[in-house]
Amino acid sequence: MNFSSSISFTVAERFLRYVTIDTQSDPASLTFPSTEKQKDLGNLLVNELLAMGISDAHLDEWGYVYATIPSNTDKDVPVICFCSHMDTAPDCSGKDVKPIVHKNYQGEDLILPDDTAQVIKMVEHPDLKNQLGNDVITASGTTLLGADNKAGVAEIMDACYQLVNHPEIKHGKIRILFTPDEEVGRGVDHVDIAKLGAFAGYTMDGESAGNMENETFSADGARITIRGVSAHPGFAKGKMESAIKIAGQIIAALPDELSPEHTEGMQGFVHPVAMEGHVETASIDFIIRDFDEAKLAGHVDVIRKTADDVLKAFPGSSYDIAVSQQYRNMKGVLDKNPQIVEYAMEAINRTGLTAKLCSIRGGTDGSRLSFMGLPCPNIFAGEHAFHGRHEWVSVQDMQKAVETILHLCMIWEERS
Repeated sequence: MNFSSSISFTVAERFLRYVTIDTQSDPASLTFPSTEKQKDLGNLLVNELLAMGISDAHLDEWGYVYATIPSNTDKDVPVICFCSHMDTAPDCSGKDVKPIVHKNYQGEDLILPDDTAQVIKMVEHPDLKNQLGNDVITASGTTLLGADNKAGVAEIMDACYQLVNHPEIKHGKIRILFTPDEEVGRGVDHVDIAKLGAFAGYTMDGESAGNMENETFSADGARITIRGVSAHPGFAKGKMESAIKIAGQIIAALPDELSPEHTEGMQGFVHPVAMEGHVETASIDFIIRDFDEAKLAGHVDVIRKTADDVLKAFPGSSYDIAVSQQYRNMKGVLDKNPQIVEYAMEAINRTGLTAKLCSIRGGTDGSRLSFMGLPCPNIFAGEHAFHGRHEWVSVQDMQKAVETILHLCMIWEERS
């Protein structure tokens, strides 16, 4: 079935509407969701789903949107779920987003009008080479766009609209899940897996059109707490051992080859992300990443050895390190049911794209969902340069994502 000629896409108009709603999450918040404004989009989505005739659509107390599209086939088809997150990253403002559609892009520099120093250039964004003739959407220069992950939200919403209005597209029971707080690492803290009742899930949160991701980092966090020696600065000679300076020396002594800025591909890293303290005590927070879970402990040992070496010069000081698990590589879970990824690859190919299996140098809601009992790889949404003012997405890539969802629903029905 050629969806490009048989359906009228609504994804672009939905996306342009959704990005104007501020849904930025807050890592410092102790509430869930971390910002109440994320529910503004959640309520809008529920109302749109209800208007489509999806009668069980609702927003729960935690800010999750759940909905069900009933099966329209006599076959016994496994229930599948499509998932995207509603929040945008804390890294850049998501307030008063003004999306701009650059129609028929021809490779020119995209100068963002509200801050003309912000210029999106093909030389810096090589994926723009694949967008010639397409309609590219950016923000106006002072905010992020929100394609991560409102592109995915809009794609799933358009797919729901098409499934409801085109009964000739045969499918089993489809579950929809929109989550808050993915960007602050809490996106699935309160997901009700039993309520979803799905055999497999798919997050729509990937980058280039055609990409299919079945592997993420395994991730730990670590915090070093340093106890120095405080003394009056006027009488500190030979006495003071500043915990702040010790922390700085530990960070400076970490091996460059294990830093994010010196790694790529399947290489892991150790990354200090925050530091706070005083002369007497200081702390450093790290994120530790590797595709091979067994290597995480070795990366912690690097931090520990670095601290031991630095502390040799500070005999009155000490430290301890606490390590916490964050998420794990979902590939091991997905490999137990290979058809979950295989069907998605076939769906992408049916759109006319060439499916490409990739690894994510990061994590998604699907990472944790996979270990919660919902195997959940990640399909492209078309988002690029996320978390910053140069974020962009193309209308045509979003439409291909919608087609992928529809084909995937059909494949699960065909193979059942």
